[in-house]
Amino acid sequence: MLDRLTSLERELRDVDAMLADPDVFADQQRLVKLTRRRKELEPIVDRATELRRVTDDLATAREMFAELSGDDREAMREEIDSSDRRIEELEAEIRVLLLPRDPNDDRNVIVEIRGAEGGEEANLFARDLFEMYKVFASRQRWQFEVMGSSPSDLGGFSDVTFQLKGDGVWSRMKHEAGPHRVQRVPVTESQGRVHTSSATVSVLPEAEEVDVVLDPNDLTFDVYRSSGPGGQSVNTTDSAVRVTHKPTGLVVAMQDEKSQLQNKARALVVLRSRLLKLEQDRQAAEQSDARKSQVGGGGRSEKIRTYNFKENRISDHRIGFTAYNLDKVLAGELDEVSDALVHDERTRQLEDLGD
Repeated sequence: MLDRLTSLERELRDVDAMLADPDVFADQQRLVKLTRRRKELEPIVDRATELRRVTDDLATAREMFAELSGDDREAMREEIDSSDRRIEELEAEIRVLLLPRDPNDDRNVIVEIRGAEGGEEANLFARDLFEMYKVFASRQRWQFEVMGSSPSDLGGFSDVTFQLKGDGVWSRMKHEAGPHRVQRVPVTESQGRVHTSSATVSVLPEAEEVDVVLDPNDLTFDVYRSSGPGGQSVNTTDSAVRVTHKPTGLVVAMQDEKSQLQNKARALVVLRSRLLKLEQDRQAAEQSDARKSQVGGGGRSEKIRTYNFKENRISDHRIGFTAYNLDKVLAGELDEVSDALVHDERTRQLEDLGD
């Protein structure tokens, strides 16, 4: 590990030298790449520097300890124990920072939520999830933008798509992908019976144009009139756009913007991101035949998480996490669940490295 740290310290010095070069500022793509790399290297080098300092201090303290007696010896023993603990902490932090990075860590994300099983109740639950992520994004200081939506009759969403931008957005939101199950008494239930419904969440890494090149011959565009709640353009102009990618059969529809061009641009952003995720999933499947898709069929039995209103309970079935603060989680306080998922991923990665 020490050799690796020395190499990264040298790389940080090289990156700083390049960032000081005026020619780099003329190349925005290179500037962004170097800035991101510096952001990755800085915390590692900072901890490596502290590790060396604490290690040197510990060696000095041990030398002095042999020559001391009485209260001074006890005070030095406490200092040695404190340094030992700090070295263990720093080594653990460095091991986490040295874990292989997810290739999507620097990307923004596009989230798609759809009501699945449960009819109108599933659509209402889709809105609940949308509102939860909206507040969670604000707590994380991420930018939040709705790209498209299809409201349902009772105020839910049959589907809604939004974009998130900010630090760590992929590393946290990727764990939200999959079927979410809700158990509660729906507003449409007259007998007070608990129903089980589900909504699916897809989390896509946002693709740049250079990541996915679209051949115009592979695309079919349809324009039609928007429907549902909206402004004056709804049901009066052909502003809604549906794009079909013929090779894969993927279809993306956007109608929220009044401009046909804006809806088309947003549809292409989502399409590129879906195609990027499709290719990444294909590559991952080649490496692991056991890998499953994010969303699955959206059935009640295929769930990553259950939201039980009667018990105020939220359970994440992938990591055995359970808490009785569902009301707070749905109000956007998703931090505890998200932290547990991130911690579980890092633990498994460290175990794999150990193996």
